[in-house]
Amino acid sequence: MIFRDLNLDERLLEGLSSMGFEQATPIQEQAIPIILEGKDLIASAQTGTGKTAAFLLPILHQLTQQPREEISTLILVPTRELAMQIDEQLEAFAYFTEVSSIPIYGGQNKDSFEQEKKL
Repeated sequence: MIFRDLNLDERLLEGLSSMGFEQATPIQEQAIPIILEGKDLIASAQTGTGKTAAFLLPILHQLTQQPREEISTLILVPTRELAMQIDEQLEAFAYFTEVSSIPIYGGQNKDSFEQEKKL
């Protein structure tokens, strides 16, 4: 299935296309419609199969459909490395949107958080 068939925001499709992604992986094909419907989902897949995009893309789609000041999302992950990885992917997928993110993790300088928050 191609991403366009998942009815994602056009700006997200543009971001995916600029990254060279046209075809959804099986986990993305199955998870994205469920999450877009607002249903809870627990899924498992091998490393490198697109799990991050499977949950980020529907979240980003929802964020692009609402006025910016009304929406915020918190994504909790167990490690600093995963927080940074997810933030990098989110920024790439959302490049053509107004969605922004801030990774916050333990051991970070408080001043850097305050600086990021102002962006």
